[in-house]
Amino acid sequence: MAEELTEHAHKVPLPGWLTALCRLFAALGGLTLLAMMLMTVVSVTRRTILGAPIPGDFELVEIGSAIAIFCFLPWCQSSGGNVLVDFFTQKASPRTNHLLEAAGDLLYLLIAALLAWRLWHGGLEMREYGEQSMVLRIPVWWSFTVILPAMALLVATCAATMAGHLRMARA
Repeated sequence: MAEELTEHAHKVPLPGWLTALCRLFAALGGLTLLAMMLMTVVSVTRRTILGAPIPGDFELVEIGSAIAIFCFLPWCQSSGGNVLVDFFTQKASPRTNHLLEAAGDLLYLLIAALLAWRLWHGGLEMREYGEQSMVLRIPVWWSFTVILPAMALLVATCAATMAGHLRMARA
């Protein structure tokens, strides 16, 4: 199993497959942003020239934004892109820093697991009640088919970075 180092200030090894999956979801988030950008340009152009924007453009941006944000979270965690305030720990030993980062990863893991659990139930309720967007009548639960796997990947990534920091603290 090939491992890759994260880009954290205090690097930890992650399995190559996990890093690749995080990159894949980040690419999906990027493509979603690109599609939203192009749709917005076309909608504004249509509104200016024809007086008629793309119907439901704001709904598509809303759904696309949610998908993009959740798709970027695992990559941000795996690459160390989350905000790190190291003012008080700059001069601490690498072991102390790894333990502190492991504690932060544990907290993030618990929050991500809680969010994934609630998103699962929220998505099921939206499906059960048939909740739809107002203009286009898009079933809202459809976006959860991308959001929930992204959250599961975030949970796995938080667990992997936490374990990596704990290993590095022991080394």
